[in-house]
Amino acid sequence: MNKREFLKLTGLGGIGLAGSTLPQGCATAKTTANNLPEIKKQAGGAHRQTFNMSGYAAPKIDTIRMAYLGLGNRGGGAIKRIIHLENVEVKALCDIRPESVNNAAKTFTGTSHKPTLYSGSEDEWKKVCERDDIDLIYICTPWHLHAPMALYAMEHGKHVACEIPVATTVEDCWKLVETSERTKKHCMMLENCCYDFFELLTLNMARQGYFGEILHVEGAYIHDIYESFFDTTKRYNLWRLRENQKNGNLYPTHGLGPVAQVLNVNRGDCMDYLVSTATNDFMLAEKANELAKKDPAFKEFEGKTFRGNMNTTTIRTKKGKTIMLQHDVTSPRPYSRIHQISGTKGSALKYPEPGRISHGHEWVSAEEYKELEKKYQPEIVKRIGELAKKVGGHGGMDFLMDWRLIDCLRNGLPLDQDVYDAASWSVIAPLSEWSVANRSNSIDVPDFTSGSWKTNQPVDIELKKGGNTQVKA
Repeated sequence: MNKREFLKLTGLGGIGLAGSTLPQGCATAKTTANNLPEIKKQAGGAHRQTFNMSGYAAPKIDTIRMAYLGLGNRGGGAIKRIIHLENVEVKALCDIRPESVNNAAKTFTGTSHKPTLYSGSEDEWKKVCERDDIDLIYICTPWHLHAPMALYAMEHGKHVACEIPVATTVEDCWKLVETSERTKKHCMMLENCCYDFFELLTLNMARQGYFGEILHVEGAYIHDIYESFFDTTKRYNLWRLRENQKNGNLYPTHGLGPVAQVLNVNRGDCMDYLVSTATNDFMLAEKANELAKKDPAFKEFEGKTFRGNMNTTTIRTKKGKTIMLQHDVTSPRPYSRIHQISGTKGSALKYPEPGRISHGHEWVSAEEYKELEKKYQPEIVKRIGELAKKVGGHGGMDFLMDWRLIDCLRNGLPLDQDVYDAASWSVIAPLSEWSVANRSNSIDVPDFTSGSWKTNQPVDIELKKGGNTQVKA
């Protein structure tokens, strides 16, 4: 495919991805508020599905040849987990910072992996995507680079696993869906919370009817990372502070992913519309203005506006179920993803920990909980749950996610999270931004499945096929 064809097919000519370099300043791109009228317009768009990626089983790949883009907080942890999996070859490591790549390479000392290192310029990642000996691109870069990298990787014949969110605009969500369908390459968002142990347990219980008809669910990302926004050593070019100049639920998927699977969103139900409201910002602008007076690195943030401390977004599905999501990453509160499930026969709630189950008006006793946990333990936890806890990654859920991804690709199985999930979970951010800016008016959630949600099958949690990927000590 030549440059002209690539631009025509992807509609990316305006951002120059097919050129010899990234557009000027892409690695330090401004990520201030989206164009609100465009959000509304794109949310109401339609799409003719050319191929259904839900349930799609790509051809088997016995040994997965991988490359990592971005070796900061998430990428640095991901490479430490992958060395514990058999039938994987890490072929390339890429980060704009040479020191990050060199440090990452040390992880593979004494292993069979011999990755090529890429760093030093903004377009090095494209060289990785263009290689013929790579099957899977694993993206752990700042948010604004996720969609461009995922699109370019799929266009060059690679499956994609991308950190959250997979995109920050409605337009890019549509592009990812269209490109995945056309290339028949998976685009999985790495929503690790879908693999946490309580979330997997309650998904299995919901699937087996323990809670009755699910009518309402709740999720959140309440995590005090306030100080890290202003730590110049924490995130490259203060990228997350830049992202927080938008005012919406900017990080919805940790809470949304697990409960969306409980509701069979995109596989039996579909999000219909949402409303979103936010408090004022009582902390970020004040801190930015204070720092700007004594540190030139923050001068560009002086006088700027930031998202409100707490965002609350409510979503209604086509089948009349409701989802409540919250987002607060600055207030001094204990960590919470909420994870609440409410049904006609019972309920579940994780935060505050430990997780609790009810089958009536009261939580079951500790003894009853242990029996339920034993009875409804998901197959993936039975097989490698203890190993995952030893390897680690947020208590083991990161490793469960990686193991399952590799096992599905090796055995030619559909992924637990497809491009429609990636798009519909990520699109909440720009849609909530529009709603907040428009006095919490409702806005439609695009149906990225083009109606196939009515017949798509629920996520397989029984592991009747596959499950043969070995784990190294």
